[in-house]
Amino acid sequence: MKFPEKYTLEQIATITATKFVGDADFPVYGINEIHVAGPGDVVFVDHPKYYDKALSSPATVVLINKEVDCPQGKALLISEDPFRDFNKLTKFFKPFEGTDNAIAPTARIGKNTIIQPNVFIGNKVQIGDNCVIHSNVSLYDNCVIGDNVTIHAGAVLGGDAFYYKRRQEGYDKLLSGGRVVVEDDVEIGANTTIDKGVTGDTLIKRGTKIDNLVQIGHDTVIGENCLIAAQVGIAGAVVVEDNVTMWGQVGVRSAITIAQGSVIQAQSGITKSTRPDTVYGGTPANDVRAYLKELALLRQLPKLLEKIRRNEP
Repeated sequence: MKFPEKYTLEQIATITATKFVGDADFPVYGINEIHVAGPGDVVFVDHPKYYDKALSSPATVVLINKEVDCPQGKALLISEDPFRDFNKLTKFFKPFEGTDNAIAPTARIGKNTIIQPNVFIGNKVQIGDNCVIHSNVSLYDNCVIGDNVTIHAGAVLGGDAFYYKRRQEGYDKLLSGGRVVVEDDVEIGANTTIDKGVTGDTLIKRGTKIDNLVQIGHDTVIGENCLIAAQVGIAGAVVVEDNVTMWGQVGVRSAITIAQGSVIQAQSGITKSTRPDTVYGGTPANDVRAYLKELALLRQLPKLLEKIRRNEP
């Protein structure tokens, strides 16, 4: 998430009420999660396991809960609770804006686009030309919809990321300041939900078709010309490359890559990145040929156990 203008390290430290290490005028241009951070961004880290990763990331400002040596060319914000202080920045730069209108005055809707009754379109939403938005769709603030997109009834685009930190008193939510971006020629099925990015975009690329009752998590990127069948659940920060097919009830864990041309059979559980142009099945998913061989062997187990019981060769 980029700021509307350049801020200084001292200004960011004032917003977060933290101590800073570095030049007071050190430039800060945005905040981002570690996997998408770049120069000028603030990232946060609150666990020793990830200190080195954060400090060596492309981000140039690290919000951290330990006093460490500042890497050359970077700056630090020393915080007792980086999670909390990162939320302060999201609240400051992307505060929630309510609206009294079903279609916010700042929304932009293209030519020949049809908006059916009971649709909600939030602040600064952009919808392209020749789209059809069916009844009871909700497009949260800042969603971007391309041309020739169809969104079926009850779909929700732009809900918050499912991202929590467990504390003694309960779960603390990481606030979401990102967007959902849908490119041209996409179709989204009824009651499908697509969460916005924490700081960046959840992206659905050109030509992809998504069935009913699909859940796509925050910061996930779905490639071009993918087919995603009903009841698929994709966690956050997943990369699905082009021409991937996922059949019904596939589950995908966070932060992995589904390689180009992969085909995932129904009810498979994807726990690690896949290989291109390969068919997968089972849970945890494997190359479908190996998976079917395993099933065939499992079917032989009762006979083998009976032979063992009878002491037969």
